[in-house]
Amino acid sequence: MKLDIPAKSDNGEVQNLIISKIRDLVNYKNLEPGDKLPSERVLAERFGVSRRNVREAIEKLEFYELLKSIPQSGTFVANIGQVALNGMINDILRLKKHDFNSLVETRILLELKTTELAAKRRTAEDLELIEEALNSYKVKKLNGEDALEEDLLFHLAIARASGNSTMNALMLQITPKIVSVFENNRVCDEDEFVLELQRHEAIFEAIKNKNVAKAIESMQLHFEKLLEFCNNFEENLND
Repeated sequence: MKLDIPAKSDNGEVQNLIISKIRDLVNYKNLEPGDKLPSERVLAERFGVSRRNVREAIEKLEFYELLKSIPQSGTFVANIGQVALNGMINDILRLKKHDFNSLVETRILLELKTTELAAKRRTAEDLELIEEALNSYKVKKLNGEDALEEDLLFHLAIARASGNSTMNALMLQITPKIVSVFENNRVCDEDEFVLELQRHEAIFEAIKNKNVAKAIESMQLHFEKLLEFCNNFEENLND
């Protein structure tokens, strides 16, 4: 059952090959909900891959709630029938890599909602975390340093303040990918710093004052630069 992995396969392709083999294993052994899979070590040896590769594939299936890992016990088939499990795994394997535009669209939709909820639900502790991230961003920019990571932490702190764990998890999934594209492709424009800082501060103040309408409006203004970058990035790809 060792996998035939092409030499130039990326990590996502290896994950999908392992997932397809896990699906085949579930079918071959006729595993039912609650049945235990072989250990990561056994699967790695059987497929001829590293335990890390197996772990990442299992984590992906856990994200879609098809498997459930229990510390010190093992990995189990989730409470889903074999037909549904096969169908969902097939859908996962057909998913294309996220394109940048779709990531940005998803982030904007998510973050406008998390900002709204944060303005309604934020606690004093949440506010401290948002302000701390904002101050770190400000210090980095004033020193002429790149502050993308601090910007990321600012937005993730807002997502945490929304009190919605699912939205927070989705933000954790997609936002780093967007930041990575920024790091690799953007051209820094220091003239934008003052405007961006003002927008960050406006978002913070609106959340602090529990002004929902102002928080959403400020976040929409903040996204103007991201949308501009996104459009330019797409045009460059098509040239």
